[in-house]
This record gives sequence, C-alpha cells and structure tokens, in this order.
Amino acid sequence: MFVLQHSKSSNLVAEAMSAREMRQRLISGNIANIDTPFYKARDINFETTLRQKADEIYNRSNSTKLDLAQTDDAHIPMVDFPRNDRAQVFLRDGHMARNDANTVDLDIETTELSKNSTMLSALDNAYRRHGSIFRNVIESSGKL
Repeated sequence: MFVLQHSKSSNLVAEAMSAREMRQRLISGNIANIDTPFYKARDINFETTLRQKADEIYNRSNSTKLDLAQTDDAHIPMVDFPRNDRAQVFLRDGHMARNDANTVDLDIETTELSKNSTMLSALDNAYRRHGSIFRNVIESSGKL
C-alpha cells in the first residue's frame, strides 16, 4: 500500500487501516469456518499495538516499561515475546462451543464485522480528508 506521508498522523492512520484490514480478514475467516468442527473463533488485539505505534510516532515515552538489566555478557539476552510491535491474534474466549466444539457465533461475528467495516470506512474518510487539506493548500498557493 502506497502511503503519502503528509504528517505524523497520516502514518498512524495508515497503520490503523492496515490493522483494521487484518481484523476484517480474521472475522471473514471465522464466518467462513462456521461449520468447521473444532474451529476456534479468532480475533486480533491491535489497540495496544496501535497505542505503542502512536507513542513511537509522536516520541512519547512509556514510563511503565521496565527494561531488563543484562549485567554479564554470558547472560542470555532478553527476548521480546510476544513481540510488542505486532498485533496479537488470539482465540476468543467466553463463547459457548457447539456440539462439534466450534466457537464461532454468527451474531457476534456479523456485529464485529459491521463495527470493523464502519471504523475502516471512517479511517479511509479521515485519510482522504487529510490529503485534500494539503491538496487545497498547494492549489491555493499556486494561484498567488
């Protein structure tokens, strides 16, 4: 996806759109597997990842993170697991499994799909509006 970076917020909106698109694919996959025995509904937790990305873009420090001290070269280096820079896919808990152990609930999936597509549309509109502001400034300055 080509992203024209007008400002720091355009990069954040592009990241949010990418995460929403990934969630759209996961929810669609859940709906496609509604009749698959033993299939567990999946979802993505990208809000925390997006918050971390926003902190990174706007140079905000997270004072709650405690870094691990490595006092000797023989120590095994710290591994960031699970990785904090990627959205985490998880199995949805709390849904009653059917007799075939499938946890996909069509009502929940269609509701989440609708909410996600609305947010994706809102992000797309914000990105387009942001770009049109810069386009208008460039066109207006050419008329001076």
